[in-house]
Amino acid sequence: MSNHDHFCLSHFGYFGYAPRMPRGKYCPISIAIISLLLIISCGGSPAPIPKGAKKSATAKENKVPAPQPLPGPIPQTPPPSVIAESAIVVDLGSGRVLYAKNADIVRPVASTQKIVTALCVIEGGEIDKQVTIAASDSQCEPTKLGIKAGETYTRRELLKVLMVKSANDVARCLARDVGGSQENFAALMNARAAQLGMQKSHFVNPHGLPDPQQFSTARDMAIAARQAYRSPLLRSYFATEEMTFQFNSGKTIELENTNRILKTVPYCNGMKTGTTNAAGRCLVCTGELGNRAAAVVVLKSNTANVWKDSEKLLRWALETPTR
Repeated sequence: MSNHDHFCLSHFGYFGYAPRMPRGKYCPISIAIISLLLIISCGGSPAPIPKGAKKSATAKENKVPAPQPLPGPIPQTPPPSVIAESAIVVDLGSGRVLYAKNADIVRPVASTQKIVTALCVIEGGEIDKQVTIAASDSQCEPTKLGIKAGETYTRRELLKVLMVKSANDVARCLARDVGGSQENFAALMNARAAQLGMQKSHFVNPHGLPDPQQFSTARDMAIAARQAYRSPLLRSYFATEEMTFQFNSGKTIELENTNRILKTVPYCNGMKTGTTNAAGRCLVCTGELGNRAAAVVVLKSNTANVWKDSEKLLRWALETPTR
C-alpha cells in the first residue's frame, strides 16, 4: 500500500464513514457512495473531526500551523544587571520575553496586584455606576484616600484614584461593590488570572497587603500588565502623573502618581508600584518608543534601587538597537 493510499484510508477511517457491507452484497449505490467519500476525504478539504476522534500521524504532519504573532525585536546588547530578586522584560506587542531573572519564583507582589483588581473592575462593566462607601471599606492599613461611610462616587472616579495613588480603602470599596464581598472579589481575581494563564498566582484581597496565601511571579504580573495595557481607559489612568480628587464635602486633594519613572523616562506611560516589608519594593512599568513597546516587572528590589532597576531595563528594551 502506498503512503497516499495509507493516508486516504486512515483519513477515511477516523471520520467514522466506513460502513461495513456483508460480503457479496455490494450494490452500485453503495459502491458509488463509498467512492464519493474516498474522493472527498483524500482529495478535498477534510471534514471536521468528530469529538473524541484521533488523528493519524500522517494527518498531524500535514496540518498547517496557525499563524503566530511576529516575535518582538531583541536588543543587541546584553541586559543590565539589576538588584531586584525577580525581574522580567516583555515585548508588549508579541508577548516575547526579552529578559528574565527568577521570573517564576513565587513571592508577594504588594500593590502591583491592583493591576488585576483594575482588570476585574473595568471588565465588570457599569464604570459610571454610583458607589456608596461602607464603613468596612476603611478597615485596612494605609495608604488610604480617606473616603467616609455614606459618601458616593462613581466606579470611574475610584478606579482612577486606585491607579494613581494606590489607596487601599478605595480597593476594598471597589471590590465590595463589584464582587459583593472581599472574598467573592478575590475569587473573581483568581478566575481572571487563570483565564490569562497566570499559573502561579493566587489572590485573597484587592489591595496586596500581606497574606500567606497571596502570591504571584514576575512572569504572571507581566501577563496581567499586557492585558491591562489593551484598555485605553486603564492606560490613561496608569499614565496620569497628577490629579485632583474632590470629596463629597467639596474638599479637594492633589494626588501624585506613585510611579516615579513617569517623570524620569519621557516615553514611560504607566503602570503600578507596590511596597510591603514582605514584597520589598516592586514596580511594573511600561513604555513606548517608535514602533516598540515593552513592560518591565521588578519584584523584591529596595528603595535605593527599584527606580534604577526599572529605568535601566526599560531603556535597554526600547533604546538599544535591535537585531
